[in-house]
Amino acid sequence: MINFHRKELAARRLKSILSRHDVACNRTLEQKISDAGPNNQRIDPHVLNEVRNDLVARGDIVQINKSGIPWFHLPETPAETVQRRLGLQLEIHQALQARDRSNRIGQCLEISVYKALKEQSTLEYLGHFWDLSVHCDGEMYSKEEPPNAMNGRCLSGNKRLDFLVRSPEAGWAGIEVKNLRTWFYPDDHKIKDLLLKSIELDCVPVLIARRIQYSTYSVLNRCGLVLHENYNQLIPEADRELVACLPHTSPVM
Repeated sequence: MINFHRKELAARRLKSILSRHDVACNRTLEQKISDAGPNNQRIDPHVLNEVRNDLVARGDIVQINKSGIPWFHLPETPAETVQRRLGLQLEIHQALQARDRSNRIGQCLEISVYKALKEQSTLEYLGHFWDLSVHCDGEMYSKEEPPNAMNGRCLSGNKRLDFLVRSPEAGWAGIEVKNLRTWFYPDDHKIKDLLLKSIELDCVPVLIARRIQYSTYSVLNRCGLVLHENYNQLIPEADRELVACLPHTSPVM
């Protein structure tokens, strides 16, 4: 059961954010309410989504679907304001979702992890970017994925982990890197895929992602899954101007 006070707080914050932003998609609402604000006023996405859906059903929030995702506004927001603000945000949303840019954004956190692995001296690792010094991040970099077979064990299909690392004390670990806005919950299929690949290779599963909900730690950390939150979604330096209006984003350094 979700605490009534938390639901009431979520409803107030949803209406407050929409009154200031006129129109917002779910990712913006999560960023403003789940990630930002005083700690005691942050509402996790699963609570926020339930309350938002209830408010939509009651008519306290209006949902419209554009560009394949839902957008939300208050019923009293003038129609011309909704259309003007939606047009501005849709242009940025569609640009960010373009396949080439989306792939480059996904690669950013992998590059950061790769650079961190290169700078340390205690872990052996597999996974390599070939051309980081050849061109800027306005185009995809070439990556050599770790092998899908190790010590007589093999991943099914054409699966790969993002990196394989080995320490003398703990043995092999398989790393998956997810540069996504969404929070990771225990039932996420990407976590299931990571666990299956790690079982097939008999290595420790490691997930690096922007936000990982507490229940994921509570349930899976005890089972051996290593989790690390990055907090910020990394964005290519080449796209700085496009995302200048988006808070809580960081360019690759």
